[in-house]
Amino acid sequence: MAAKDWDATQYLKFERERTRPALDLLSQVPLTGPKRILDLGCGPGNSTAVLLDRFPGAQIIGIDSSPDMLEKARRSLPGLDFRLGDLTSFSHTEDAELLFSNAVFQWLPSDQRLRIFSDLIQSQKPGGVFAFQVPDNMSEPTHVAMRSVAADGPWSETLRQHAPARKPFQSPQEIYDHLKPLCSDVNIWHTYYYHMLDDHQAIVEWVKGTGLRPFIDPLSPTEREGFLAAYLRRIEELYPPLHDGKVCLRYPRLFVVTVRA
Repeated sequence: MAAKDWDATQYLKFERERTRPALDLLSQVPLTGPKRILDLGCGPGNSTAVLLDRFPGAQIIGIDSSPDMLEKARRSLPGLDFRLGDLTSFSHTEDAELLFSNAVFQWLPSDQRLRIFSDLIQSQKPGGVFAFQVPDNMSEPTHVAMRSVAADGPWSETLRQHAPARKPFQSPQEIYDHLKPLCSDVNIWHTYYYHMLDDHQAIVEWVKGTGLRPFIDPLSPTEREGFLAAYLRRIEELYPPLHDGKVCLRYPRLFVVTVRA
């Protein structure tokens, strides 16, 4: 079954919340005036805009595997260079002082991630910075519910065949041990964001743009509707309403900033 393209409009329903980690990541990048920056997995350009604001004199290139995301990025930032590319094979990184990635590497196969990180860092000159952040939420109620709903329903056989099993991201210790021999500095931290969303349906809308896609993309329209209804009921059980009727979505993220030795 061919993978469906990303939906930039769905993703940008929560643009402010999705962009904040890019700002937090960039705040720890120890560079003052890089000449060339690659935004790896640039999506609809929200992270690229953050880079442009911080480094207006740099050549910034956005790379993504989604035509829909790139179309949105080009409309938002018409003066920048956006290219279609796959992070598992993209290699034109040699002259980039900054390799930046906002919430992309969690989608790569677990057994390829550390090798790809090493390849990217080794392509840089001494002093080059590689900075990325990824969601670290496989154990959060949203994602536990995805897996439990997927296993119990008329869609379960379809998902057993087509929804790939995702493993937790590598630990800070694994990342440090693998990358430190290549780097003069490896800065790793973890942040919990608490997003106050309007209601339970808003949580569903959030994950429909990202983590829920492997579960709903393989389904027929009827199966998809049933799955989303069952998932919403589970979310309503797991997230009690706040005083004003909103709900609190806890969202952990892992950050890494390295400097090439």
